[in-house]
Amino acid sequence: MSSFFVRLITPLTNRKVGTDRFGNSYFESRKPKYGYSRMRRFVIYKGAADASKVPPEWHAWLHYTVDEPLPEVKKYPWIKEHRPNPTGTALAERPFGHDYEGGKRRTTAGDYEAWTPGS
Repeated sequence: MSSFFVRLITPLTNRKVGTDRFGNSYFESRKPKYGYSRMRRFVIYKGAADASKVPPEWHAWLHYTVDEPLPEVKKYPWIKEHRPNPTGTALAERPFGHDYEGGKRRTTAGDYEAWTPGS
């Protein structure tokens, strides 16, 4: 579906509930779909669609665990900030020797001996 169509129709048929710190917008249908008792909840992602971009407080709301989105909680020093999964992106961590990292692994300290068949 085109982005223009989504941006045009979504506000007319749904209620915007909020936006998270990543810029994702959360919506709830104005009335339940025929045959269902609950309102439909969904997210329109900012940028590429990736479910790992949804923070925990919004995940709970999307999956009907809570009726209202959870408020931002007090940040303690031991709590890490939520970040999307970078797998498959340029930000993904790759080990030394990976083809995208040049294909050369670090030299060892002499404790490595290559196996040769028959020895």
